[in-house]
Amino acid sequence: MEDYGYIDKLAEKLSVYFDIEKDWKMENLCCDLYARSHIKNEKYFFSKKAKVYGFENYEHCIVKYFPSIGVKDIDGFTDSLKCAADKLVTPHDEHMSSIITGVMVTAEKPDRDVADAVRRFKFHKSFAFGFKGWMDIRLILVHPQSREVVTNKKGKEVAKFYASR
Repeated sequence: MEDYGYIDKLAEKLSVYFDIEKDWKMENLCCDLYARSHIKNEKYFFSKKAKVYGFENYEHCIVKYFPSIGVKDIDGFTDSLKCAADKLVTPHDEHMSSIITGVMVTAEKPDRDVADAVRRFKFHKSFAFGFKGWMDIRLILVHPQSREVVTNKKGKEVAKFYASR
């Protein structure tokens, strides 16, 4: 199956910067691939004992295969991403940003309604008026056979990565 070949290649590309888990489950969300990245930055004054500031960035990538896809599948997947985001993101004083990237890989070429539903999706959440960071959800729909990639506005930042083989 070519679509699972795409997921395996994606796992290989992500493994450079991410910790990878296959067949990952969280409550009502089951996916084929989960990738997690955590980056911590700190600035010191003379020694590590005198920390000036620190901030952390997190990225979670959740990949799920759909043999065929409709608008209801998009709605169900985005609802599951929102629930997973509440569990995966824990804001604290050094939390700067968290990005959840939901990738839907499909064997069936998406129709116009499905593509429009993906493009319309938007989710942004600030924590403590932004003092404890923020969270965004990227939504990406990939049809590997035609190399077609449909994204929401936030997903355009990484669309090229998911289109390449």
